[in-house]
Amino acid sequence: MLLSAFNLNLLRSLDVLIETRNLTTAAKVLGLTQSTLSRQLVQLREQTGDPLLIREGQRFLLTQKAEALRGPLKNILANMETLLDTPHFDPAQCARQFSICGSDYIADHMLPELVRNLASQAPQLRIVLRMWEPGHYRLLADEGVDLVPTIADMIPDNLYGRSLGEDKAVCVMRTNHPLAKNSKLSLQDYVDSPHISIAGGSDKNSLVDQALGRQGLKRDIRLNVPFYAAALKLLIDNDLLLTIPVHIAIALARNSAIVWQPLPFDVAPYRYWLLWHARNHHDPAHQWFRNQVVEVLNHSMYGVTKFNAISDDLIQPPR
Repeated sequence: MLLSAFNLNLLRSLDVLIETRNLTTAAKVLGLTQSTLSRQLVQLREQTGDPLLIREGQRFLLTQKAEALRGPLKNILANMETLLDTPHFDPAQCARQFSICGSDYIADHMLPELVRNLASQAPQLRIVLRMWEPGHYRLLADEGVDLVPTIADMIPDNLYGRSLGEDKAVCVMRTNHPLAKNSKLSLQDYVDSPHISIAGGSDKNSLVDQALGRQGLKRDIRLNVPFYAAALKLLIDNDLLLTIPVHIAIALARNSAIVWQPLPFDVAPYRYWLLWHARNHHDPAHQWFRNQVVEVLNHSMYGVTKFNAISDDLIQPPR
């Protein structure tokens, strides 16, 4: 008999019938009516080509076929339960590789803290950090990326995320920039000055450019680089403007001769999320790892959550 022709839902009923050898008792164990179980026994007899249980007065006797099925059936059901059980996850035994997409800012300021936290809990775990390209959510679906901390407003289906809070954009310049002495940055000065832009990591540019575009204006972007480190060095050496989130400006200003001013126009806030694909949502190892990442992102002195109230609720971002 072909497996495809057999109703696998009846295996549990067959096991209980063989053990109890009593329709009434078996029906109670299975939570079925006796008539339902009687119909199932008819199906089992048809599909196995054997009566399985033979009535002998007030009792049933097992056929040789039923006796032969007894051991293998229990093994099959035990294997099925093992297959469906949620596996126990032990971080100390985890040798899995996790991939995070982010910017060099994440690599420089938050990855070291994450590695320190994981070293004692999961010493065999491996981490790969890749550069995130704004909007390339396919990396989560098809290319093995586990987590992306990013700015996002519209998130595709099949992604989950945890909110990390909001931030606003500011204009950064070196301390001896001609505009640094001004008490307030004008819109005209902002538009007329040469800018440097950071392409790597989250999309920090579209909200700013959209806000300017609504006024018929455009930035004069002279340099576009993928890394914060490169942008900062160029900024310190040249009279350029750089528009970045304020929490990053504060972090970079700790060790660099830069200042920042509010933007002279309204820009929607940056909304930060830690994102992962639905295929990993219920995986115990992934759940544990992303909780470790959230812990670092929420408490790092370099993160956005130090500057605003955050939500720990697990939700999908608005669409």
